[in-house]
Amino acid sequence: MSSTIRTRPLTIVRTATSPAERAERDLAGTSAPGPRATDAPPAPAPPAPPAPPAPPATSTPTAVGAPVDHAALVREHLVTLDPVLRALGDEAEHLRDWGVELAARLGGGARLLAAGNGGSAAEAQHLTSEFVGRFAADRPSFSAISLHAESSAVTAIGNDYGFDQVFARQVRGHGRAGDVLVLLSTSGASTNLIEAAEAAHEIGVTTWALTGPGPNPLSSVCDDAITLPGPSSNVQEAQLIAVHSLCLVFDAEVARTGSTGPDRGGRA
Repeated sequence: MSSTIRTRPLTIVRTATSPAERAERDLAGTSAPGPRATDAPPAPAPPAPPAPPAPPATSTPTAVGAPVDHAALVREHLVTLDPVLRALGDEAEHLRDWGVELAARLGGGARLLAAGNGGSAAEAQHLTSEFVGRFAADRPSFSAISLHAESSAVTAIGNDYGFDQVFARQVRGHGRAGDVLVLLSTSGASTNLIEAAEAAHEIGVTTWALTGPGPNPLSSVCDDAITLPGPSSNVQEAQLIAVHSLCLVFDAEVARTGSTGPDRGGRA
């Protein structure tokens, strides 16, 4: 049995190798193509515009997310406090006189009344607590009342007579001739404190004011006043130092005179 082997026809691809053939092919445009225009490297992209500079940090916020120099806020606050403390230093003799007078009056059986609004109320209560308790060394207790601290009386009087009378009515109830009423205010314009001072005058209670810049309505209506220039917050801070200064003088005078506490025989 014979078999038949089928073969595919062989195709021979002939490549030009002679110089003449290569030249003829180049003239016919059959040479290998050179680089195309589309193959050129792309032009570099233009540089991105520079980012805008970050706004300088400020101590006063201007917008949400704006940088704030918090340390600068503290420094600025202390800078504005300095002239207020210097002004308080100029009142050293004034505070001495108040402290000595308080020691004499409270030792004789008189009472200290005090009042303020908001932060000044806290300062007034700080003052009276130092007299009923003690400031530094141990000593007898003296009578001192913060008029804003009795919440039931404040709300009852406010409800029945109006907020302007919450201190004045208490002055008429607690005060006696020879007592001292200290009123603290950063603005010096609180109507309820002015009304309290006027009520004190009616019954012979001496009035002293610790306020911000003066003259002002409260300092003008009181018997005596220490007015301090400056922003409200700085005035309030200086008032705490004034409160402590009064306590220093008071304690020193009580120790000097050997007071054994208030004379309880003369108070009605």
